[in-house]
Amino acid sequence: MDIRQAAIRNVAQGENVRIYTPVNLYDCELEDDVFVGPFVEIQGHTRIGKGSKIQSHTFICEYVTIGENCFIGHGVMFANDMFREGKPNPDRESWGRIVVGNDVSIGSGATILAVSIADGVVIGAGSVVTKSITEKGVYAGNPVKLLRRL
Repeated sequence: MDIRQAAIRNVAQGENVRIYTPVNLYDCELEDDVFVGPFVEIQGHTRIGKGSKIQSHTFICEYVTIGENCFIGHGVMFANDMFREGKPNPDRESWGRIVVGNDVSIGSGATILAVSIADGVVIGAGSVVTKSITEKGVYAGNPVKLLRRL
């Protein structure tokens, strides 16, 4: 049996970072004033921008960039291996990249696939983002649709 503990390992962090354990954070970067709630996993090659808040039970996979002053609600899932061949892809370099702009709010239970999200976007709770969002506005649904411009 091989049992491994959740841990904080090889995390570059700025000033005033607050982390509530238990968490599993590794090979990532947390800029100044970032908040990370309990039961969060943030994987490698990921950067969380200054002043952003990551609420409990959120999973942030590899190769995610989250901008400054973002709010990521409870239980948000980021996924970038799209199972294009019907099974997990072991080649990490081929996985999609996820880029979230500045001042973005993502509601609880949302799923974010390999996309880019423009600055100032609001994504409703439970939404599924399957395509990049290039215009500031409020989006919701599965898949997300623009509800109104901001």
